[in-house]
Parts: sequence; structure tokens; C-alpha cells
Amino acid sequence: MKLNGAELEINGAEISDEQVIISKIKDLITSRQLESGDKLPSERALSVKFNVSRSQVRSAIQKLEFYGLLKKLPQSGTVVSNIGVTAMNGMMVDILKLQQPDFKSLVETRILLEKNSVKLAAERRSIDDLLHLEQALEAYNEKILKGENAVEEDLLFHLKLVEASGNSVIHSLMLIIIPEIIGFFVKNRICDDVKTQKLIQEHRAIFEAVKAKDPEAAVNALDAHFTDIKNYCYGSV
Repeated sequence: MKLNGAELEINGAEISDEQVIISKIKDLITSRQLESGDKLPSERALSVKFNVSRSQVRSAIQKLEFYGLLKKLPQSGTVVSNIGVTAMNGMMVDILKLQQPDFKSLVETRILLEKNSVKLAAERRSIDDLLHLEQALEAYNEKILKGENAVEEDLLFHLKLVEASGNSVIHSLMLIIIPEIIGFFVKNRICDDVKTQKLIQEHRAIFEAVKAKDPEAAVNALDAHFTDIKNYCYGSV
């Protein structure tokens, strides 16, 4: 991986732009340019300072928020958590050492999270949740029926399912793993051979179960939808 034209490594291992940004934010904190309670510079300011895109900065900030090192406060923006420099430095080092997950692990995690979230969604969903789910479903159907790549629309539908669960922790976890899954799907053209009508019907079955507030049917519909991706990871059974 390169940033500003230079290869960057940690302990001899090539690291991502996201890890580089986290490392630079760590340096700002450990050098006390940023202290507990201080407001983090804007995404735009950090993207200019680090010479990276705003989306890369946003991804790094979301990861640090997830681990509790940064906090998003209403009307105050994102601030440094009150953890202490020594503890924060150690935690950031641990985050930077995290290995890039393999696709099988990502899929296993996604399935575990979604099975629980779709059950909760069927129990808790609101009228607004159903509206957002149906809009995501229509966007997916429109694109896939045109023969276009609909990976992002597919995962957006699943994110809306997670949102309907009302569990913010599951939602945060999904936001961390989904970009990795999208990248792998696109690169390896996964599910390209799956019939479009089959995918549309599977999504509709999940939606209808959530709409009917039937948790068992929702979990079963989701499990059926994951058959192809599980076969890809483990081989046909």
C-alpha cells in the first residue's frame, strides 16, 4: 500500500491507508496536540493534512469511534475520549496490529450478526423501517433487472434490515465489515452466476417476514438467502 507515493509498513507488514490515518491520529494524541475532550479537526481538514481522501478519513474515524477512542457528541462533533494518553496509545497500537480478516471470517461474522438482527427487526420494525427497506428493495430490483452490478444495493438492503433491529452496536459492526465484503464481491465477481429472479424472491421473502413481524420466518428466509455465499466459502453441501 502506498500513501503519498511511499510504501508504509508496520512490523514489516504492508498496511492500509486507513491504518496510516489511525497512526497519524495516534501521533496527534500521544504528542498532546490533541488531548482528552478536544474536538477532532474536520474530515476535510484531516484529508488535506494527511493528503488522503475524505472517505478514507471517515472510515478511520468510524473505526476509532467503534473502539471508543473517539466519541461523536451532539452539536459538538467528534472528540477524543477521556481514556488517558497511555491507555489510548496502547489501544491504538493494538488496533494497528489487527490482521486483515479473510473473506470466510467476514462472511461468518456477517451471518451471525444478521441472523440476530433480522430476528430483532421482525420484532421491533417501525413503519418508517418498512418504508426504507422497501425503497432499498426497489433500488436493488431496478438495477439487477437491468443486468447491472447491484452489490452495493444488495448490501444497503441488508444494512436497512440491521437498522430496523434497533441495535446500534450490530449496526456499527456491520458498517466496519461491509466495505471489505463489497470489495471482495466486486473483485471476485461472487454471485454473478446466481439467477436474478432467485435473488429478488429471496429479498422479498425476508422483507415480507419482517413486515409480518414473524421472527422465525425472517431468520429462515435470511438463512436460505445465504445458501449460495455459504457454499462459496465452504463448498456445496
